[in-house]
Amino acid sequence: MRSALLVSALVGLAAANPVPQSIDFDEIDAAATPTIEGPPVNATIQTPTYNPAAAAVSASAAATSDPMVTSTSTPDKLKRQDVNAPCAVQPDGYGPKTTPDTAAAFLANKDYKAIADLAPTPPGYSLSFQNLQGSTSEAGYMGLYTLQSYDTYKCQEYCDSVQYCTAINIYIERDPSENPATGCVNPSSITNFKCTLWGNPVTKDSATNTGQWRDQFQVVITGSNGYTKNAPPPACSGFTGPTEFAGAINAPLNSANQNTYMGMKYFPGLYDPGLCAAACTSTTAYDHRHATNGKYDACNFFNSYIISIAGIPQGTYCSMYTQPWGKPYDTNVGQWRGPLYYGVGASYGYTLNPQDSGIAK
Repeated sequence: MRSALLVSALVGLAAANPVPQSIDFDEIDAAATPTIEGPPVNATIQTPTYNPAAAAVSASAAATSDPMVTSTSTPDKLKRQDVNAPCAVQPDGYGPKTTPDTAAAFLANKDYKAIADLAPTPPGYSLSFQNLQGSTSEAGYMGLYTLQSYDTYKCQEYCDSVQYCTAINIYIERDPSENPATGCVNPSSITNFKCTLWGNPVTKDSATNTGQWRDQFQVVITGSNGYTKNAPPPACSGFTGPTEFAGAINAPLNSANQNTYMGMKYFPGLYDPGLCAAACTSTTAYDHRHATNGKYDACNFFNSYIISIAGIPQGTYCSMYTQPWGKPYDTNVGQWRGPLYYGVGASYGYTLNPQDSGIAK
């Protein structure tokens, strides 16, 4: 059956023993790293382009092909505009300028710190970090907007209008007034209020983008606040849920002394349980086509969660089962791998409705 191909750990194990449901480090290592983990250096706007339907199609294909194949979806590159020409004047920022006009003075500006400290937390969100001098850089980047003020509500509005947007990062950035090039290697600065959208929770550990050099002009960041939604992920068609868990499911043998764990799939990028639903459904369809003695493994339940490495979200992890499970088996909150901690977050269960008997008709 196809489910036996989902993880190599299934091979050679006796059916009476529960298959280990630990985090599959090899599968995570084999997955492609998202190529976009934040906005382009000179971007002022980048609207989200994530397509859940297209991602689900890719997830379905991954579930019934090479088990090491994974699916990623990344935003389109920002189209080149006239502002990218050498020494082109950049759209003026709305933030107050710093005197003297140096990166060090910008980072020391107490007005910027006060703006971040006094910013309200948007309703339905929790404060993830506050007043850092780095912006978020992680898997799950969705889009960027430049604001006219340090407006957490406006940033929230952008996120709430996009499916699968889970968190926001708003910050103050020192940018060049001209596109640095020969003849304008270190132009005067402008101050931008920037809002980025994320498909994973934002964390203090992922606020690692402290800026960069553009020729002889130094881009720096301050007043960086992160906010993560309190809401559960979306429902998945054909499944009941989501049901929130404290950790990942680690199921025992069932009442018939049978192993119910089918395997796992991992999708780097933003958190989308719909990818797990697609993999679950496709795995059942494959097994049905390859039934043995009129029976096949049916994926009747999956547990989706976010894998984080050293506190930085990486992607969607899917564990699939032939029957539903829940508390008190949600015990895997993470695992150490040498010096790195692989954390489990946003763990939810989805149950197929109606259940599939696993009997070919």
